[in-house]
Amino acid sequence: MKKILTLSTALGALALPAAADDITVMGWGGAYANSHIEAYFKPFEAATGNKVISVDSDNPATPLKAQVEANNVTMDIAVLEIADAVRLCDEGLIIPIDPAILPAGADGTAAADDFLPGTVTECMIPTDIFATVIGYDASKFAEGEGPKTMADFFDTTKFPGKRGVRKSPKVTLEMALMADGVPASEVYATLSTPEGVDRAFAKLDTIKKDSVFWEAGAQPPQLLADGEVVMTIAYNGRIFNAAHQEGKPFEIMWDGQVYDWEGMVVPKGAPNEAGALELIKFATSSEASAKAAEFISYGPPRKSAAALVGNIQGSDQPMLPNLPTAPDNMTNALASSLEFWADRDTELGERFNAWLAAN
Repeated sequence: MKKILTLSTALGALALPAAADDITVMGWGGAYANSHIEAYFKPFEAATGNKVISVDSDNPATPLKAQVEANNVTMDIAVLEIADAVRLCDEGLIIPIDPAILPAGADGTAAADDFLPGTVTECMIPTDIFATVIGYDASKFAEGEGPKTMADFFDTTKFPGKRGVRKSPKVTLEMALMADGVPASEVYATLSTPEGVDRAFAKLDTIKKDSVFWEAGAQPPQLLADGEVVMTIAYNGRIFNAAHQEGKPFEIMWDGQVYDWEGMVVPKGAPNEAGALELIKFATSSEASAKAAEFISYGPPRKSAAALVGNIQGSDQPMLPNLPTAPDNMTNALASSLEFWADRDTELGERFNAWLAAN
């Protein structure tokens, strides 16, 4: 899981009755919830007079499903990862949202053209983009001599040392193909063929003996800090936090990043559906998206928001270079394909586990 801080479910908050105009939002807690409170909720309250109640959950999809099925919905908005949003939309547990209600971008671009392609779905409006990237310990390299491309991650001759590799086929196979020269735009078409799968595993073979496999998001920065690896597949937020909050000499190599997203949904039977839609319109505007990115290193999904992102909160350092959606970081970026993994996860997971077990 990519969330940066330990999350808690604030069940007590759900028991409190909300006023008619209040809007209850269930999110992920921690630094993530704080970014929403500061960038979305407080400005919305100031503009409208309607109170926004923020409730934390380990995964908002779980209580949302339980509440709707029990016909006892107390939240108006939930913040979900895209896979959960698509699933709950298919199950009829969250309502469709017409993207035509969304405001144009700060530069006048229509909302339909301003969001990154594919991120607006039938029932979810995206709030942020997070990415799986390559993090590395800059102190292990001469200044400016760290990895620049995904091929460098797989080149243990030019860049000696152990690699941290996610213990999962998802993202790992995509990165292997990009390292082998497949353009981001052709990765899933290639991986949909037996030859493409063979090619990805053949590339992984080249670093297998130099790999340390990880499962939890907290592990990659720890592997770097302990000197067990010199570079690792990692979640961008984890590397950013280690560098900017803990002072670690870690940097991100953005080439070949695989990005994913999450956003706001409205459960069926929400007590304040109208207010929820107004808050979603406000929160997913260019200006609000850019403001949220100053608190946490997840990128705005609107292209027009990039120019509006200011400094990292509490510092004089610009946040934009640390975001997946910074134009310079998107030159060879791959949007994770929900459809591909829905169809192939079991098959490729079995092959990946067999590959791990083989000598």
